[in-house]
Amino acid sequence: MLQLNDTKLEIFGFGDNKEDIFYCLINLKVNPEGLDVDKLAKTDPRELDDRLDEMGCLVMITGEDLEELISEEDLSEPNLHQALYDLAVEEEVIK
Repeated sequence: MLQLNDTKLEIFGFGDNKEDIFYCLINLKVNPEGLDVDKLAKTDPRELDDRLDEMGCLVMITGEDLEELISEEDLSEPNLHQALYDLAVEEEVIK
């Protein structure tokens, strides 16, 4: 099973609104460099899921989703990396 230190939290956005900011948990064993945002921006939207998989993305949520999860107390903002990792384990994305 992947450990926390085998993952990285990356935050990027394509705008200023909460729904334009993305929080991604990356599998560093698949992609030690993390996301290539320029490559993502040029990706055909129909191929976005495949491109994210290639880049090692395990979990991706928007700022809007993050706010909802924090309000439901499923995640905590101060330790977001750990919280997203725990969520991925709980949802069996990481086995």
